[in-house]
Amino acid sequence: MQLVRLESARMTWKSEFMIEIKPITADDRAVWTPLWRAYLNYYETTLPHAIYESSFHRLVDPRTSSYHGFLAWDGADAVGLVHYIFHMHGWKIEPVTYLQDLYTAPNARGKGVGRALIEAVYAAADAEGAPTVYWMTQDFNAAGRRLYDKVGDLTPFIKYQRPNP
Repeated sequence: MQLVRLESARMTWKSEFMIEIKPITADDRAVWTPLWRAYLNYYETTLPHAIYESSFHRLVDPRTSSYHGFLAWDGADAVGLVHYIFHMHGWKIEPVTYLQDLYTAPNARGKGVGRALIEAVYAAADAEGAPTVYWMTQDFNAAGRRLYDKVGDLTPFIKYQRPNP
């Protein structure tokens, strides 16, 4: 994969399959929404319209310094997305990067889209001085886990969260 720097110091990637990874912009709303909806559907999740509005606005708002995203493009078609968050960590001096959402459209799977999106997050994390990148997935995500086993290390942590109040 080849890293190409943009004027804004953000990055775009080109993979061997001619997949191009670009930062999400305000003009990408029409292609981002169906990809994110498909990602949420995969995890059997529905969210109110207000969450879509808020999430997209945060992704493209230049005043938001911690929440970012990339789209994967196959020519004129958006075929994948990733969202990532920079945040402080109590065990590290430098910030860390949480890769929150990763999705590849079914027709683009097996072409290196997921790997290219992860590698783009790795590069953005390095550029931000937040080189530790972590993510979670469902245990049933066998295809995703095959990729994750190649590009990351499985940790022993189990996630808990507060019950809905």
